[in-house]
Amino acid sequence: MSWDAAPTGRRGRQQTYSDAAIQTCLSMKVLFGMALRQTTGFVESLLQLVGLDWTVPDFSTLSRRQKTLAVNIPYRGSKGPLHLLIDSTGIKVEGEGEWHARKHGGPKRRVWRKIHLGIDEETREVRAVEITGSHIGDAPVLPDLLKQIPVHEQIGSVTADGAYDTRKCHDAIADRGAHAVIPPRKNAKPWKTVTVGAVARNEALRASKYLGRALWRRWSGYYRRSRVEM
Repeated sequence: MSWDAAPTGRRGRQQTYSDAAIQTCLSMKVLFGMALRQTTGFVESLLQLVGLDWTVPDFSTLSRRQKTLAVNIPYRGSKGPLHLLIDSTGIKVEGEGEWHARKHGGPKRRVWRKIHLGIDEETREVRAVEITGSHIGDAPVLPDLLKQIPVHEQIGSVTADGAYDTRKCHDAIADRGAHAVIPPRKNAKPWKTVTVGAVARNEALRASKYLGRALWRRWSGYYRRSRVEM
C-alpha cells in the first residue's frame, strides 16, 4: 500500500497520509481498544521494529480523518459471479446518558444503530456495509450496498428477505444484471411491467403462487440467506 497521500491536483493544502495509512492506524485502535494518542505511539513502535522511517499521523489528524474516511474492505473474491446475501442487524450504543444512568440512577437512554450487510455467499466475507439510524428501513439502503461492489464485478444474484420487496430494490438489482431472490410479500400484487426489475419480480410472484411459498424458497435457493446470520 501507499503510506503517503497521492497529489489531488486541486488547490489548497494536500493531505499528508493516504486513506490506507489512516485506516491502518484506526484498525489498530479498534483491535486493541486504545485511545488515539496511544495508537500513534503504538504504530510508531511497530514501524521502528520493521525498520521503516515513516512518519505517523498524530491524534488530531486521526480524529479529523476518521469522520470522512471511506473504509476499504479487503476481500478474496469468488471464483465466479458474486452471490450477495443481504441482511441487517441492530447494535446498542452506550453514550454518556447510559454512563450517568448506571452511576447516578435514573432512566436509561437507549440508542440503537442498524448495520446493513452484504455477504459473499461463497467466502462469507463482508463485501458491503452501511450504518444508519434505527429509524431507517432496510429496503432504502440496498441500492447503496450494491454501489459498493465494483462496477466491473459481475453479480449473479442478490438474496434478501421480504422487507426488500420494493420497486427500488428490484430495479437496483436488475440494473446490475443480477437475479433477485426476494420472496414477495403475502399480500403482494403484480406490478406494471415498466422496468426489468418489475418483470422479474412478477415472475417470482407467479412462481411462488404456483409452487407455494415453501417450495418456492427451496427451488429459488432462498435458504442461502440464512448464511448471512451466522
